[in-house]
Amino acid sequence: MMAHDNDTLAMLQDSLARYLEDRHGFDARLAALRSADTAPPPFWQGLARELDLLRAALPEAQGGLGQGLAAHLAIMETLGASLAAQPYLSTMVIGAGLLQRHPGPQADALLAQVVEGRAVLAFAHSEPDSRHSRAWVQARLTREAQGWRLDGRKAVVHAAPWASHFIVSARSDGAADAEHGLSLLLVPRDTPGLSLRGYPLRDGDRAAELAFDDVRLPASALLGEAGAALPQIEQALDEATLAVCAESLGVMRRLLRDTLDYVRQRKQFGATLSSFQVVQHRLADMHMALEQAIALTAHVGGQLAAGGVAPAERARAVSSAKVAAGKACKAVGQGAVQLHGGMGMTEELAVGHYMRRATLIEGLFGPVSWHLRRVAALQAVDA
Repeated sequence: MMAHDNDTLAMLQDSLARYLEDRHGFDARLAALRSADTAPPPFWQGLARELDLLRAALPEAQGGLGQGLAAHLAIMETLGASLAAQPYLSTMVIGAGLLQRHPGPQADALLAQVVEGRAVLAFAHSEPDSRHSRAWVQARLTREAQGWRLDGRKAVVHAAPWASHFIVSARSDGAADAEHGLSLLLVPRDTPGLSLRGYPLRDGDRAAELAFDDVRLPASALLGEAGAALPQIEQALDEATLAVCAESLGVMRRLLRDTLDYVRQRKQFGATLSSFQVVQHRLADMHMALEQAIALTAHVGGQLAAGGVAPAERARAVSSAKVAAGKACKAVGQGAVQLHGGMGMTEELAVGHYMRRATLIEGLFGPVSWHLRRVAALQAVDA
């Protein structure tokens, strides 16, 4: 795999930003929020067919550009700035990442469809009682003469209403929280016994609850080795966590930019809001929180892209970045809305929409408190 190229990534971001400006303006977002479509947004096909963007992170051996995790972070930041509700995180960061680590005829064929925009993936892992635990899985996987039987429930599966295929975690052995006994399976949407209840999230994303009732799957549905999937799950979720940190940077840059524009124009008592010291202090706090998140996300991204990072060190680094991003999302989001006053929460103003996405990112893949506990636990092991 070639080392990532900063010039290539900058051109990629610029092309994507211009494309989204043309195809996904704020009016298009409002229309998407009112829609209950079960197909990905129209611009998704363009990312594959017009920009050839979905190949950027994949290894060259699999038909990609070899830009790896750095491409994911660049793309996610740009998508965050446009507030585009789309399945890139679930399809490319998690789904394609898992497929490329479990090569085989079925996975390779599906990956080819994914990068051409003909298939969308969703990762069905979280369950109602999991509380962000990566190991907690109660969905059961039973080996049968002709393959596998799958039974269980999955909660808040992001991008599921758009998905053509699901990568599903299930337990073939051990207690619900055991680190062994987890497997990954590839399940097409039209598989008998799979039911889906989809719904829109407040920020415009889509999610669903999934039920697997006596689902029969061929032996080839298994990705990797039965019962040994937890390390792959943890790696995929750590990369996804860092990707939403990158997305949050795009969201927060837009929030800060719009807020600066507003306070420079809005007047009270004959003076612009930006001239008041209390407003300047608030803006400085927002700026510092964003800069800390930018620095830590870039540092951790560089570490992981370079490779050779042990799982425990990867987990500690990613959780540290998520803590910084989560705190920044809260500081920047709340500050933007408060400085805009009542207008900040209206549907007609973009700042309210960005604030809602920042709030969702703050809790996605675990809130600040969960990641702080994770870092503390890892440090205790090293002590």
